[in-house]
Amino acid sequence: MPRSIIIDTDPGQDDALALLLALGSPELEVLGITTVAGNVPLALTSRNARVVCELAGRRDITVCAGADRPLLRPLVTAEHVHGKTGLDGADLPEPTMPLSPRHGVDFIVETLMTRPSGTITLCPLGPLTNIALALLREPRIAPRIKEIVLMGGGCFEGGNMTPAAEFNIFVDPHAAKAVFAAGVPITMAPLDVTHKALTTRPRVDRIRKIGSKVSEAAVGWLDFFERFDVQKYGSEGGPLHDPCVIAWLLEPGLFTGRSCNVEIETESQLTQGMTVIDWWGVTDRPKNAFVLGGIDAEGYFDLIARAIARL
Repeated sequence: MPRSIIIDTDPGQDDALALLLALGSPELEVLGITTVAGNVPLALTSRNARVVCELAGRRDITVCAGADRPLLRPLVTAEHVHGKTGLDGADLPEPTMPLSPRHGVDFIVETLMTRPSGTITLCPLGPLTNIALALLREPRIAPRIKEIVLMGGGCFEGGNMTPAAEFNIFVDPHAAKAVFAAGVPITMAPLDVTHKALTTRPRVDRIRKIGSKVSEAAVGWLDFFERFDVQKYGSEGGPLHDPCVIAWLLEPGLFTGRSCNVEIETESQLTQGMTVIDWWGVTDRPKNAFVLGGIDAEGYFDLIARAIARL
């Protein structure tokens, strides 16, 4: 049976590739997509999620707008990385499929409470605001969640928003703190693994050679998205972050990692949003997340290319 998931996202070109990977993988049943303010404001993330669904020929997917701001902080966005729309790089029409009238947090809560317990995986690709609000609104959902698989944080890589903090966690560290403290099984794809999944020319060309409308858009997004990180890091390509979440569900053998304690810093002005990962087990704090550290990057891009070719 396909694995049932809810994707919570703030597209973002790498979010868009994660959505294409999920929608092009019959092993997954996407119950719905909830959007959150992050890479760009909520109106654009909600637009962008529907743009990707229509590109993939999946107008049947429920898309619900969620939180338009973090729990306690002003919203910080990343147009300097993703462009003014969040999906710069591909010229696609405005979506015509409707946005669901349900709030994204309500959708998460209602779906978890009505579906069999332990059957739904939450896949947050952006700030964790919607997930935290759902857990706060209805604490009974926590034991009903099969797993939370998220992209965020960093261990040895540090941060990409500040020296200490990765963007998704930095935008809403208080939400992240609530999620990591909820007692739900968590798998975490930090910068340490995503920075090993680089969009090199041969890997992008693998997608380009598919020669479809979907692959053309995907390559346009990748070409736009990578320019910032190539300039920043001087690397051979940009790190393709968010599809790691979906790839873990499909082929966990592509990854290595270990169970760790992860705490979120919310107080310090210098390190706010830092994921303090006890990789070496130097404390006696309980392990609350499986933290990915290694990836078979060639296998990862093969997986993405195969999914795009199905759409």
